[in-house]
Amino acid sequence: MSVINAECLSNKDQFLSLVAEKLGRCPIDFTETMNFIRRTRNDREVHSAAGVLLLLHYRGNDKAPTGAEGEFIFQLIKRSASVAQPGDISCPGGMLHAFVDPVLSPLMSAGIIPVLKGDPLRYARLRDRETFRIIRLLLANAVREAWEETRLSPWNIFFLGPLPSYSLILFRRTIFPLVGFAKRDWRFCPSSEVERIIEIPVKAFLDGRNYALYNVETASGLKTVRERPRQFPCLITRDERGKEEVLWGATFYIIMSFLKIVFDFKIPEMPARRVINRTLGLEYLTGHQEKC
Repeated sequence: MSVINAECLSNKDQFLSLVAEKLGRCPIDFTETMNFIRRTRNDREVHSAAGVLLLLHYRGNDKAPTGAEGEFIFQLIKRSASVAQPGDISCPGGMLHAFVDPVLSPLMSAGIIPVLKGDPLRYARLRDRETFRIIRLLLANAVREAWEETRLSPWNIFFLGPLPSYSLILFRRTIFPLVGFAKRDWRFCPSSEVERIIEIPVKAFLDGRNYALYNVETASGLKTVRERPRQFPCLITRDERGKEEVLWGATFYIIMSFLKIVFDFKIPEMPARRVINRTLGLEYLTGHQEKC
């Protein structure tokens, strides 16, 4: 395991340059995975694609003498009780729209919506033509969903690069993560699908004391891959009110994949093994639907 350079985490330009380079050179499976999804179109249960935005933001330190010091944070969302996976921390994003996203995609590569530019655009163009097309399409998907869910302006997003896809266990869905940078502070305006923003400093992942095991059981009637309880690594974070939140599942995996690719980072040794128990009910698949 490499040690993440603390200076890199506080140096805005150095960090962004490193991320763009590492993600730009990393192999991804977007074309193969999208071909698989297309082959399921005639199946009884169609497999779906969803673009998500792993959003980074730089929070400056006003107390620093030069104003140059600060830290990077992940800006995530907590899903509301009205949607599937209620209470989970996730990236903004959602299902690919067959008509809207292909229209938005060319606007990005043309610079009309200036999300895709600079070194990340150059690296994306170095991939094969089909992979580049899919990156643009899914980026349009993720940026549109981020706007709908949180009102994050597309003009405030700078694309840094793609991450390998991730297939969900309880849903016939594959997530395609795109890493973005929020250039300026923005006012969070949640949709009905989002409870609030959860901010986690990148440096929180360096401390083994923040990790635990998430012991997940499923209620009767919930379709599962395995009958027995499953344990997943997770990160414990606290919000501004001191309340504990648990980051686990797909979003945890996506962030760990990001840290592995950029810094060759793995979960540090936990000084004590903490276990958090949770039972998933039917509402985990559907949300808490209102009864008529």
